[in-house]
Amino acid sequence: MDEEESLNRAIYEEVVIIPYDKGWPLLFEEERDRLLHLFPGSFLAIEHIGSTAVPGLSAKPVIDILAGVDAMPRADALIEPLCQAKYTTSMEFNASLVGRRWLMRWAEGRRTHHLHLVVYGSQEWQQRLAFRDKLRTNAEIAAQYEQNKRVWAAEFRSDREGYTAAKGDFIRGALSSST
Repeated sequence: MDEEESLNRAIYEEVVIIPYDKGWPLLFEEERDRLLHLFPGSFLAIEHIGSTAVPGLSAKPVIDILAGVDAMPRADALIEPLCQAKYTTSMEFNASLVGRRWLMRWAEGRRTHHLHLVVYGSQEWQQRLAFRDKLRTNAEIAAQYEQNKRVWAAEFRSDREGYTAAKGDFIRGALSSST
C-alpha cells in the first residue's frame, strides 16, 4: 500500500472500540518526546488525553495528545512543520475550529495519533484535562462513558464526526456534575 492509499484508509477507517492496551501510555510518551525534540521551545506542555489516557478504559486505538502553545498564531505556524514531521490535517476542518487546531498521524492505513494544539491554560485546555481527570478518578462515570462509546461506535461506525458529536453531551454533563 502506498502512502496516499494508507492516508485515505486512515481518514475513512471505521470507528472501533477495543479493550485498554497497557502500551498506550508508552506510545504517548514516545510521541511527546519526539515532538519536544523536533520542536524545542514550541510547546508549553504536552498531555495525554482521551480514553487511551485512562487506565482500564476501552477506546479507539488512537493516542490523543494535547499540546499547549502560547497563542493560536503559534499553533497555526506549527501546522506545516508538523505535516513535514509525519502528521496531516485538513485546513478546511481547522478553519472551522475556534481555539484549537487538529492534526492526525497515521501508519499502515490506520490512525495512530490525534494532536490537538490549544492555548496552554485556556478554557479548552482546562476542559480537556478536567474530563480526562474525571474519567481517571470516577469509575462510575468512566464505565458509563465506555458503555455509551460502544453504542455510539456501533451507531456511527462509518461517521467519525457523528461519533465525536454524540460524545459531546456526555462530556459536558460529566464536567458539570459534582460527582
